[in-house]
Amino acid sequence: MRWENTVTIDAPTNRVWELTTDVENLPSITPTMRRVVRLDDGPLHEGSQAKIWQPAQSPAIWTVTRLEPAREFTWQTRRLGVTMTGRHLLDGDDVSCRNTLVLELSGPGAKLLGALLGKTFAKALATENAGLQRAATAP
Repeated sequence: MRWENTVTIDAPTNRVWELTTDVENLPSITPTMRRVVRLDDGPLHEGSQAKIWQPAQSPAIWTVTRLEPAREFTWQTRRLGVTMTGRHLLDGDDVSCRNTLVLELSGPGAKLLGALLGKTFAKALATENAGLQRAATAP
């Protein structure tokens, strides 16, 4: 199952990338994350991990599985036999950025979880993108 949300942000791609990969600061940008703690140091890289507390969920450890600077950041977690993959896809230049957030579920319970929480997932992606848009365009 897959959900996607795309917005165009009137800010340079590098600015949106900085906000996206500063994962410990995401709770100040979006209410979909209450707390994020990096479990390693330095710049975000493949293999980096973060523990994330989200509303109405138990904490989960997300692991970066793909990182292409200023273009893509993908991470995954597993819950109850379901693999959740979050993608942050950026396409833009020094003036604006098309920012796409994707959530994919796979595994035996993906269809059931998607059926139960699909609207919540779609709303969360839109909320996160709106928060990134506000933060990136703030003076």
